[in-house]
Amino acid sequence: MNKLNSYIIKSFIGPFLLTFFVSIFVLLMQFLWKYLDDLVGKGLETGIIIELISYASMSLVPMALPLAVLLASIMTFGNLGERFELLAIKASGVSLLKIMRPLIFVSLFITLFAYFLADQVIPVTNAKFRALLWSVKEQRPEMIIKEGIFSNEIDGYSIKVKKRDNETKLLKGLMIYDHTDGRGNISVIIADSGYVNMSDDKQYMILDLYSGISYNDVQTGNRRRIKDTKPFRQETFKHQKVVINVKDFDLKRADESYFKDNYLTLSNKALVASIDTLSMKYSEREKVMSFAIRYNDVLDNAVKNSYKPDTLKITMLIPDSNQVHIDTIFASLSQPMKKVILNTAQRLAQQNQRILLQYQSDLYNRMVQINKHLIAWHERYSLSFACLMFFFIGAPLGAIIRKGGFGMPVVVSILLFIAYYLFTVIGKKVAREGVWRVDTVVWLPSLVFLFIGVILTHQAVTDSLLLNKETYNRILKSLNIFRFLKPSKKNNNEDTFSK
Repeated sequence: MNKLNSYIIKSFIGPFLLTFFVSIFVLLMQFLWKYLDDLVGKGLETGIIIELISYASMSLVPMALPLAVLLASIMTFGNLGERFELLAIKASGVSLLKIMRPLIFVSLFITLFAYFLADQVIPVTNAKFRALLWSVKEQRPEMIIKEGIFSNEIDGYSIKVKKRDNETKLLKGLMIYDHTDGRGNISVIIADSGYVNMSDDKQYMILDLYSGISYNDVQTGNRRRIKDTKPFRQETFKHQKVVINVKDFDLKRADESYFKDNYLTLSNKALVASIDTLSMKYSEREKVMSFAIRYNDVLDNAVKNSYKPDTLKITMLIPDSNQVHIDTIFASLSQPMKKVILNTAQRLAQQNQRILLQYQSDLYNRMVQINKHLIAWHERYSLSFACLMFFFIGAPLGAIIRKGGFGMPVVVSILLFIAYYLFTVIGKKVAREGVWRVDTVVWLPSLVFLFIGVILTHQAVTDSLLLNKETYNRILKSLNIFRFLKPSKKNNNEDTFSK
């Protein structure tokens, strides 16, 4: 039995590692497509690109592991069934569950390992990835030129821009000091407008300047007396190019601590603390909104009383509506008084409407932020559990299909995983908007597929003919649904006789 368990595990490990790295590669293509503009043609070192891809690959592991388990389990048991090894093992008195038992423990280990990565490792790599990506986006040579201040990050130059147009990339009011000769501010260029471009090899920053003046100190002698004249050259231009060498410009990495408050960079323990804090702030904000809305005196006191602790709540005596006939009282008032009451009611209603609109967006954003944290907390458990769940789908499905290799198993696995992924993505969007409970939506796809796995396992263990292809072939032959398409012998004989 030990040799059999060892053989089953060895048959599983190879396809698992292969499909895992293939899954990582396929999922990584989505990352490269998304951030292609930020990586290609920016003059980045190979080491930085590899570091970014490594961090991104680590964040894809929780999604790649369930897919790899599903593919590997289908391929393993499909190969055993195709080579009739599964039939021989069953004939020797070993049930399918006993054959699956060593891989159940392997899948359980993968599940625990996936949770450890999601809880301890991936939040750290997410913080590093976000910090490095932000540095790549913001610290490029053409992005260090800020509005209203001198930028001294490029050695030998001080550059100031009054205004930057983010749509057209036009720079207005440029002032450039050239210190490359090491003799102070001897060269100054002032331009009305200009553009910044990078050379094809990303080694030079090219400034296209328009309508400006350049000043250059041409005196090279020894200035012994303060009263000596200091000649300089002044040139006006309509268009001038300034080429700045930036090949030695170093990437300035952002501090990772700035990105550690995001829900993707927090461990589960930190997520729980963050959820409690956000929920408390949401309740306080909701309380402020409730107190800002004006009701009548009775409802005002009832709202304030509802936010008090149970030990401090006061028993409110709300008058019986049957005893207060508002319509009768209002009808007995004079017309000017009715008008005053209606105007006052309208003003209070408009005031309450403005307050609701003012707080609506703020409360919505706070609710979405809380739901994102809750989704991240539940998803780390559900994606880890998916490794074990997909094994109970793939193993019996492979035993039923009895096809190995990359043909039918890959097609079936991809279809199942796409269905699971779509349900998960749609559920996350629904949960994020607060339409449904977060825990229900996040766990529902896993529970549905677990139910499918239980059914498939039962069918495979009991050798049920429900999913057997030959069963449906026999049913179709017995029904003979194509008999209506064949010409009858009687019609053929009549046609022959008529001829």
